[in-house]
Amino acid sequence: MTARVGVVTFPGSLDDGDAARAVRLAGGEAVRLWHADPDLHGVDAVVLPGGFSYGDYLRCGAIARFAPVMESIVAAAAGGLPVLGICNGFQILCEAHLLPGALTRNQHLHFRNRDQILRIESPATAWTNTFAAGQEILIPVKNGEGCYVADERTLDELEATGRIVARYVGGNPNGSLRDIAGISNAAGNVVGLMPHPEHAVEALTGPSLDGLGFFTSILKHLAGAPA
Repeated sequence: MTARVGVVTFPGSLDDGDAARAVRLAGGEAVRLWHADPDLHGVDAVVLPGGFSYGDYLRCGAIARFAPVMESIVAAAAGGLPVLGICNGFQILCEAHLLPGALTRNQHLHFRNRDQILRIESPATAWTNTFAAGQEILIPVKNGEGCYVADERTLDELEATGRIVARYVGGNPNGSLRDIAGISNAAGNVVGLMPHPEHAVEALTGPSLDGLGFFTSILKHLAGAPA
């Protein structure tokens, strides 16, 4: 059976359509999920897309964290449901305490939009298993609040347990501590990534096809998961 990957739409989401397209290009079935509907409709994984959920009022992701669909996602993630948060989705995962730390205003106080080289640090997650450790990829970054911060103890723990998924290479676009571009939870089913892999899945529109690996990875993970 074709894996069903849910893509959530919040008020203010911008990249939900792109994420759904990336799922389809990878060979999965994209299932659109609505922020106000707690029903996950039997999906096998979930993508929280980029954008400005609820207008990014209060803090980025702070209101989305309380959406009815997020209550279901938090509970399902605790049970092993794979979840990928991209940009604003990463912010939501931190606000929901599915991932540690926070995303704050870029250190230079400017919105940054550019193609960015990343180094994959951990292929041992549900969303990165088709990459090799140390592999460099090129995908776009576009954020104003993309600076990842956490206390030193948390940063050391992420390092020691292999939970830093990707780092910026060739310049840090937002001042993230230790050049962190993405992290995972301890189980590896929840990943937050600030850059946008869904914008690097087609030669016509992306700087590369490198982003497709995140979406083929989840399909590979699900194909090997026990029924």
